[in-house]
Amino acid sequence: MTSTYTMTSPDLTNKTILVTGAGDGIGKAAAMAYARQQAQVILLGRTQEKLEAVYDAIMAEGLPEPIIHPLDLATAIQDDYNALGEAITSQFGKLDGLLHNASILGGTSPIQYYPAENWDKVIQVNVNAVFKLTRATLAALQAAEDARILLTSSSVGRQGRAYWGAYAVSKFATEGFMQVLADELGNTSNVRVNTINPGATRTSMRRAAYPAEDPATLPTPESLMPAYLYLMAPQSQHLHGEAIEIRELLARINNDVASAN
Repeated sequence: MTSTYTMTSPDLTNKTILVTGAGDGIGKAAAMAYARQQAQVILLGRTQEKLEAVYDAIMAEGLPEPIIHPLDLATAIQDDYNALGEAITSQFGKLDGLLHNASILGGTSPIQYYPAENWDKVIQVNVNAVFKLTRATLAALQAAEDARILLTSSSVGRQGRAYWGAYAVSKFATEGFMQVLADELGNTSNVRVNTINPGATRTSMRRAAYPAEDPATLPTPESLMPAYLYLMAPQSQHLHGEAIEIRELLARINNDVASAN
């Protein structure tokens, strides 16, 4: 993936974008990409040290200073999300983008032997936290002129696969949540809601799911960023209530860049 699209994208100056799971992998790459387009990024994640490393990387490039917000989605309660939503409204008056990137795998196992405690944790992080954070920030999103909610899905959330257990079920729930929310907001606000399937990517979750796979054969999170930028940009305003395959979107972006050149 060339950098042409990134460099010619509409800048995100004065946009505020919240990224969950911002300390590593796709979340880190997205936070960096948004900051490079002059967005004010809110870095949400479980590990303070990882968030600080992303903060330092953004500051080292002279980009808008991000905000660090440590939060463990496995244990957070609604009051924690409400406090974040209120802080965003108080400080910025709006929220232009919310990337629900954080997820946990929870292990793979037949349903018959799937540990109940793993099931509960996966559903808590991948489903319940998404609902609670979205609800708490929805007023700020609706206050923006052209806001985005992007929810990370998976191929196993669109077609069930043996042994993927709670993770697959959580991604089916993600798709359903997107459809319900998109139907509610489509004619009542400027908030656009979609799911995104990044596909096989060089991340720690992928390594955990496929330990025998050579990571060097997989695309990096950074290679996906033209699509993540597009989905936060004004050009994607027509996309709403869609289950988006990142690889297909990247191909269209590449075609558009080639045609423009």
